[in-house]
Amino acid sequence: MNQIVQKALEWMQRRLLWLLLCSYALAWLVSGPGLRLRDLSAGSLPWVRGGRVELSLPLLLLAFLLANAGFGARVQQLRHLPKYLGLLGVGLAASTVLPILFALAVSLLAVPRHDEELQNILVGLALIGSMPVSGSSTAWSQNAGGNPVLSLGLVLLSTLSSPLITPVGLHLVGYMARGDYAQDLHELASQGSSGFLIVAVVLPSLMGMLLQRALGSRARKLVSPALKLLNLVDLLVLNYSNASSALPQAFNHPDWDLLFIIALITTTLCVLSFGLGGFLARCMRVDAADRLALMFGLGMTNNGTGLVLASVALPDHPEVMLPIIFYNLVQQIVAGVVDVRSRRSAPRQIARPPSSGRGLFSRWRRGA
Repeated sequence: MNQIVQKALEWMQRRLLWLLLCSYALAWLVSGPGLRLRDLSAGSLPWVRGGRVELSLPLLLLAFLLANAGFGARVQQLRHLPKYLGLLGVGLAASTVLPILFALAVSLLAVPRHDEELQNILVGLALIGSMPVSGSSTAWSQNAGGNPVLSLGLVLLSTLSSPLITPVGLHLVGYMARGDYAQDLHELASQGSSGFLIVAVVLPSLMGMLLQRALGSRARKLVSPALKLLNLVDLLVLNYSNASSALPQAFNHPDWDLLFIIALITTTLCVLSFGLGGFLARCMRVDAADRLALMFGLGMTNNGTGLVLASVALPDHPEVMLPIIFYNLVQQIVAGVVDVRSRRSAPRQIARPPSSGRGLFSRWRRGA
C-alpha cells in the first residue's frame, strides 16, 4: 500500500502544474459539482460582534491544507529565529505595505471601461495583499538555496499575525473602493476576516505543528506520504470548487481586455514584490541565502486562503476571485524564473539540495 501511495504522490508532484490548470479548466467547463461543494457546511461557530464563522467545505479543506503545512514545518529551526528579528520585521512590514500602495496606484491610474471592473480588481488585490505568506515559499526558497529559517519565520509570523494585519489591509483598500464593494471590505475586516483566519489558518497550522511534535520520527515517516498525497488532492479540489463560480462567467463570454488588464496588474504586483525583497536585502547587505528567502517570502502569498475567503464572504461578487486566480499562477511562474536565475548567477555560492529537475516548473512537485 505504501508503494502505491508513493508512486501516486510522485506522479502528481511531477504534473502538479498541469493538474492545477486542468482543475481550472474543469471549473470553467463543468462548474456544477464545484458550486454544490461550496454549499456543503458542517455548521458554524460564533464569533465576536454577533458574527459567525461558517464551517463550509472550502474552509475545512483549507484548514486541512494549513494543518498539513504545519505538520511539515521544521519547527526545530525556530530556535534560530532571534538572529533574524530585523529581517523578519522588515519583510512583514514590506509584504503588508506594498500591496496597499499598489492598490492605491491602480485606483488612481487604472481607467477600465466600467467602474465595476476596477472595484473587482481592487477587492481582489486587497485579498491578495492581506493574506499571509504562502507555505510553498519555504520549499521554493530552500530549492533555490535560500535561508530556511528566515523563510519559515516569515510564514509563521505572517500567519500568526494575520488576524490583526489582514483587517487593516482590508479597511485601507476599502477606503479606495466604492459603493457595495467598499462596504463589503469594511464589513469583512470588522466582522469576518479575523475569525475566519483564526479558525481556518492559525489554529490548523498550530495543530499540525503540535501533531508533528507528538508523533515519533518513525510514525511521521509512515504517515507523511499519505498526508502529502491527500494534500495535493485537497489542493486540486479546493481550487476547482473556488474557481467554479468565477471562471464560467469570465470565459463563457470573455472580456479579453479585462482579462489582459487583470493579468498585467497581477503580474506587475508579483514582479514588484519579488523585486522589493531583493532590493531590501541589498539595502540591508545580507547574503544571497537571506536575499532569496526575502524574495520568495514577499512575492508568494497564501492565495488559497484568499480564494476561500472571497467565495465564503463575497458570494455576490465572484469576479473578485479572478485576480487571485491569476496571481496564484503568476507567482509560481515568477518563482520558477527566480529559482533558475539564482542557480545560474551563483552556482558556487549557494548550497542547494539535490534535485532531478531543472525546468521552469520542476519545483512544482515540491507542492503548491
